[in-house]
Amino acid sequence: MRYLPLTKNDREEMLSTIGVNNIDELFSNIAEKVSINPKFDLPNHKTEMEVEKHLSLLSDKNLHADNSNFFIGGGSYKHHIPASVDHIIQRSEFLTSYTPYQPEISQGTLQYLYEFQTQVSLLTGMDISNASMYDGSTAAAEAVSMAKRITKRNEVILSNTIHPHYADVIKTVSGIKDSEFVYNRNFSIDIDYLFNEVDENTACVVVQNPDFFGSCYDLSSLAEFVQSKGALLIVVVTEVLSLGMMKSPGAMGADIVACEGQSLGNPMNFGGPYVGLLSTKNKYLRQIPGRIVGESEDVDGKKGFVLTLSAREQHIRREKATSNICTNSGLCSLAFTIHLTLLGEKGFKSLSRLNHESALNLKEKILKIPEVKLLNKSFFNEFTIELPIKGEVFVDRMAEKGVLAGIPVSRLINNNKELDNFVVVASTETNTEDDMNSYIEAANEVL
Repeated sequence: MRYLPLTKNDREEMLSTIGVNNIDELFSNIAEKVSINPKFDLPNHKTEMEVEKHLSLLSDKNLHADNSNFFIGGGSYKHHIPASVDHIIQRSEFLTSYTPYQPEISQGTLQYLYEFQTQVSLLTGMDISNASMYDGSTAAAEAVSMAKRITKRNEVILSNTIHPHYADVIKTVSGIKDSEFVYNRNFSIDIDYLFNEVDENTACVVVQNPDFFGSCYDLSSLAEFVQSKGALLIVVVTEVLSLGMMKSPGAMGADIVACEGQSLGNPMNFGGPYVGLLSTKNKYLRQIPGRIVGESEDVDGKKGFVLTLSAREQHIRREKATSNICTNSGLCSLAFTIHLTLLGEKGFKSLSRLNHESALNLKEKILKIPEVKLLNKSFFNEFTIELPIKGEVFVDRMAEKGVLAGIPVSRLINNNKELDNFVVVASTETNTEDDMNSYIEAANEVL
């Protein structure tokens, strides 16, 4: 077994070195009531074919994006991925290549990472981008850590309308004290209150756009105000397709942009793996985590690609490192780049408009249902509705009819009864007229 290279003698020598008689002693701290090797009621033997059939029958009991009418967003979106994306990333030179530890001999890998960075910078309107991160939430956390290093301040202000999971990751990864963390999980349709929160201790203000509830904002005046106080504005984007229609964060004055890139080239995969995008201004180049690939020339004047910046702890002294990132989600970033390349600028903008039109169409149909209200002034492909019944009850009953109708806000913000009847609904280019009509038909029955 190639993944278990140690012999019995090897294991005994290791146990002896650490002063343990057997492997079970390594688990001695686990409470006795927790069984280490529970006995499952499983048959002793089945053929491979029988196991595959049994597992398939079990998986068929799940209601998921591919066997239902799907209207869930909240940071993970169902989009069509061209078959050519999967075909290209499964070529051996892409599938088996990973992080370039000897970078200059990995020209193909460096080239696509360079193209990825270029695409991300164009989308976000920023000067530079790194060679990808784990996902959107950890990219946001790294952006906050960046801001704290740059400003040498500790207070972090989060908009009330940022995705609650992102807020949790930011607080955990960035190690922010409660007294220096300004965030209140709540519903809002404006961000004007943020102007009153910034002071001389503020490192950064973090705003999601479009936000968790789907609302869109012009952040230009906020960016100017935040920067006048010596702080930085971080913009989080969970639906990267919105950048095909909306003014880019860079054009609005953002200092750092953190995005989730899943919508391009990457299926939802029940939560991952995804790909994080991180962009910033040139003057903050030395503080960006991870790696930056650059274009250069060799001694013969031929174009080549190099690892220009690598400020992670595997490459430089730990105390000088900007991050301990161990991966750049390489294959996921490649899928992102391939999908966006196939679309081109015109195709990307067209796909973005299709998403917005789909959401507009669904919104018009939903508002014809009695006692249902739209809570947004603006939105891209996601919006929040208020129902006459609790959101969790509505979503559960809709699921019984084969419709995954959205996210009940109370599932993520459960300490505010005013939000109990709110549901966040998303509609993308994958939702047909029939899908929407099924939603309305089921909703009328449930309500």
